[in-house]
Amino acid sequence: MTERVTELVRIAAFADGQQGGNPAGVWLGAHLPAVDEMQRIAAEVGFSETAFAAPLHSGVHSDEGREWRVRYFSPEAEVPFCGHATIALGVALARRSGEGEYELQLNQARIRVSGWRDGAGQWQAALHSPPTRSTPASPEQVAAALTLFGYTQVDLDPRIAPALIHGGADHLVLALHSRAALAAMRYELAQGRALMQAQGWVTILLVHVAGERHFHTRNPFAYGGVYEDPATGAATAAFAGYLRDIHWPHGGAIDILQGEDMGMPSRLHAEIPAEPGSGIRVSGQARLM
Repeated sequence: MTERVTELVRIAAFADGQQGGNPAGVWLGAHLPAVDEMQRIAAEVGFSETAFAAPLHSGVHSDEGREWRVRYFSPEAEVPFCGHATIALGVALARRSGEGEYELQLNQARIRVSGWRDGAGQWQAALHSPPTRSTPASPEQVAAALTLFGYTQVDLDPRIAPALIHGGADHLVLALHSRAALAAMRYELAQGRALMQAQGWVTILLVHVAGERHFHTRNPFAYGGVYEDPATGAATAAFAGYLRDIHWPHGGAIDILQGEDMGMPSRLHAEIPAEPGSGIRVSGQARLM
């Protein structure tokens, strides 16, 4: 089979029907470009992340391989894992090489992604995240984050304590007791970038509990030079793992509505296995742009 040429596609992951979702770039080719070239392309695309993928094994045609080497770049920096760009990649691979499951070798982990059309002809994808873990956030870390957003301790929901969470990338999670507090989220991008880069937080996840299995979230991504992401699969996986760690009554799955305060409603579904630390399956719809 003749290897297809390099292509760059744009796909909105975790869409809510024909609206919303988080746009991602997906670059597919026979070999990954140099790092500075990937960074240049990601900045030119301008989305919060672009995924770069090439067949993991040399000599494998891009239409035949089910194992891919993947790296993720924001407009300003490489990140270890990006959920919404992985969902977009799953759809791009399904369109190019056939529906089904693909193995992905990341910088620090090996994961899986699946892409398929549903009964209505809409593109769907699901990723299986790297292992999850969580630790309590220090009082100093919490104070710094609250100051960044202008929140105080009274804005926090005591049922979900601030924590450092991981599901392929590092995040800080803050649970807010009111939906109004979440809607009022504001911060200075330069200050957020300095804090997140100093702490190694790829994003800060702000959460409001709408029900035991339903959550509203917002996700500042100043680390990568983006004020806010409308859908964040990596943070959702990390958060689902954290809920498992604290024995939250999630019933095996949660649904997240993100991006509505940006006018870009996005829906994410996370399935939570019982095994502590195991990866999370995050799924959603995607639309071509």
